[in-house]
Amino acid sequence: MSDRSVAVYPASFDPITNGHLDLITRSTRLFERVVVAVGKNVAKSGLFSLEERIDMISGAVADLDRVEIDVIDGLLVDYVREKGAHVVIRGLRVLADFEYEFEMAMMNSHMNPDFETVYLMTSARWFFVSSSRLREIASFGADVSEFVPKLVAQKMKEKFARS
Repeated sequence: MSDRSVAVYPASFDPITNGHLDLITRSTRLFERVVVAVGKNVAKSGLFSLEERIDMISGAVADLDRVEIDVIDGLLVDYVREKGAHVVIRGLRVLADFEYEFEMAMMNSHMNPDFETVYLMTSARWFFVSSSRLREIASFGADVSEFVPKLVAQKMKEKFARS
């Protein structure tokens, strides 16, 4: 039996941004527990290791009650079932996000009819922020501290200073 008070928010979080943090915070107002599921995608080589991403997320959500951080390694529908959850949170920024997310939601729903996807519109303040864009501009030495938690900005600066 799934628990409708538990929501899973899956992403790579490479790195976590203030947009992600905004969605997590808002999700805690809607659900009793929010599981931030950090994707372990072996096909993608990210900027940060899985352990580094978990550490940064932990620091970013330290003051939020009812947030759990976990690793997802496999199909989302299987993970949601294992967690006893019923809802997946997804953020939408632009129209292109909707097309991709809609296809994924339909496939997930087909694979697990008890699975619901809840979309939250990204706050206007963060709609143009994406992890990939921040990685790109930070690689050229740009200051990204306005868009990510303080610890993340420092880690990005350190990471690109070494390269």
